[in-house]
Amino acid sequence: MVRRQSALRSLLGTHLPVLAIVAFALGPYIWMALTSLTPQEHLLQAGVALDPLNWTTANYERLVGRTDFPLNMVHSFIVAIGTVVLGLSLSVTAAYAFSRFRFPGRRVLMIKFLVINMFPVVLLILPLFVIMRRLGLIDTHAALIIANATVAIPFSVWMMTSYINSIPRSLDEAAMVDGCSRLGALRKVILPLILPGIIATGIYIFITSWNEYLYALTLGGRNVRTITVAIQTLIGEYQIEWGLLTAGGVLGAMPATLLFLLIQRRLISGLTQGAVKG
Repeated sequence: MVRRQSALRSLLGTHLPVLAIVAFALGPYIWMALTSLTPQEHLLQAGVALDPLNWTTANYERLVGRTDFPLNMVHSFIVAIGTVVLGLSLSVTAAYAFSRFRFPGRRVLMIKFLVINMFPVVLLILPLFVIMRRLGLIDTHAALIIANATVAIPFSVWMMTSYINSIPRSLDEAAMVDGCSRLGALRKVILPLILPGIIATGIYIFITSWNEYLYALTLGGRNVRTITVAIQTLIGEYQIEWGLLTAGGVLGAMPATLLFLLIQRRLISGLTQGAVKG
């Protein structure tokens, strides 16, 4: 009797609420996937097809074969990977300096990095557009990489600083006693130890850049068009191709999702490593 009451409490108090939350969170994505598999005629007549016998890949074939969506994904990969390389290069070195050196204005600079994240990115569009236009970088990958890095670097510096702070300074000193320079100690000792943190920060920068829309719309153009802008172009003036639109959404979300699933363990360990100081 006691076991039945305990099982009932666990079911009502834990399992059902968790199941409801998961269903609420995944519901829109499942509905989007079902819409992408439904033929256009079926969508117009009866709505989303729930029967697998009515599913088809016609929307994906049209998206890949009749639009420039594959090329748009290549542009997104170039921008995202370039932002990761630039963001990590600056974030790791800056975080190492903030963690290991004590210089005037250090605390003020760290606070400024934090305050930058409190402002909406739309405030940076006009100055970035003016700068990129004067440099002749409008409608190039470099413009989007630099713009996305300006958003990702401040928070990344905070993340990497917490990881490096968890590593004892004695390791740096021991490496320099053995003949390493400061950069050598960073490369040979610190970087291998903070690899989970680098992976976690890199994934954060990649996803931020991959999903960015405002900069891609403003600083991009015909030559460089990422998937976020390409999906928006599937919305017509008088008609919305829901099948193509949802197929683009599914394909657009796939790289970030697969990346997360492949290195999920390293990501979790990297996020928790910087939470405590060893």
